[in-house]
Amino acid sequence: MTEFGRFLRTETVGGSILLIATAIALFAANGPWADAYLALRDAEVGPHFLHLNLTVGDWAKDGLLALFFFVAGLELKRELVVGELSQLKNALLPVIAAIGGMVVPALVALGVGWGDPRMAQAWAIPVATDIAFALGVLALTASGLPSSARLFLLSLAVVDDLGAILVIAILFTSSFDLVAAAVAVALLALYWFLQHKRVRTPWVYVPVAVATWVAVHSCGVHATIAGVALALLTRVRTDPGEEESPCLRLEHRLQPWSAGLAVPVFAFFAAGISLSGDALGRLFTDRLSLAIIAGLVVGKIVGIVGSSLLAVRLGVARLPPDLGKRDLAAVAMLGGVGFTVSLLIADLSLDGPDMELAKGAVLVASALASLLAAMLLARRSKAHSAD
Repeated sequence: MTEFGRFLRTETVGGSILLIATAIALFAANGPWADAYLALRDAEVGPHFLHLNLTVGDWAKDGLLALFFFVAGLELKRELVVGELSQLKNALLPVIAAIGGMVVPALVALGVGWGDPRMAQAWAIPVATDIAFALGVLALTASGLPSSARLFLLSLAVVDDLGAILVIAILFTSSFDLVAAAVAVALLALYWFLQHKRVRTPWVYVPVAVATWVAVHSCGVHATIAGVALALLTRVRTDPGEEESPCLRLEHRLQPWSAGLAVPVFAFFAAGISLSGDALGRLFTDRLSLAIIAGLVVGKIVGIVGSSLLAVRLGVARLPPDLGKRDLAAVAMLGGVGFTVSLLIADLSLDGPDMELAKGAVLVASALASLLAAMLLARRSKAHSAD
């Protein structure tokens, strides 16, 4: 099995666990254990030193998702350095598609929610694509599609999520501590130096990684940036006599923990929203929720397909020979499965009932995009099988 195939299989299993965690969260938040669920989510854990007295929900959001983005960053760097995206024109297509899949949903959301003051930061909610859910739907419904479709989706989703994290770093950094930032840069430089000197022991790397996360968290930037930065500094190419590069070795060890634990635990604490009659009614009448749903379901497919075809027409990028325009549209519909990072941005950009409303809109949009994509992918899979 190729490394991409292994990644797909792990993320597919993770998507199933993620779905179960979401269902449990919704049940817990709306059942007889709602008070216990909220008390657990809001319980503070950790020392006050360096502002680490976070709630359990914040530990999941700031800590566990850093692992998720570390693994995603490792996969992206490996594909760009030694994988199928190492050729410029192959790499440009998903990168351009991801940019279009971020800009257009934001514009659509702003258009629908124009004039609503909540959109000042909520416009960023529909920019992200969820890797685990999207790959899970793809694996279940598109067994007949060429492997290039899966690689395109994975690459697009990883670039998309990394772009969303940059949006988070820019939009949601309310204060900035220069001393903590300098410490973070020094620790990242130390990590690179250890990689350069071929140091392998985890007894060195784990403390450096944890200290980097603490420094990034303390400087005011969202702590998940630490995971991305460390991943992009990890060595990809193998040395003579080396079976696996550090990048591949870390993926093998950490990806099951990311897909099977980190993301589902985050979803358990992030997806527990109220499903009362009033709340459900607002989902389909409030401009905030309609803007998010339109951004994910309409903006994503228009942005991904439009930017991809424009790049191909201009000769900047090229479609894989076995990936047709209809295949591209079917895969692009999966871009509307926002979930993980969209929930994170909703958590950061809004408070109280508006935050719950935005999260509900993300869940509705992700479910709708999944169903539409499943129908399109099943048709394209049959068409390829018939050829």
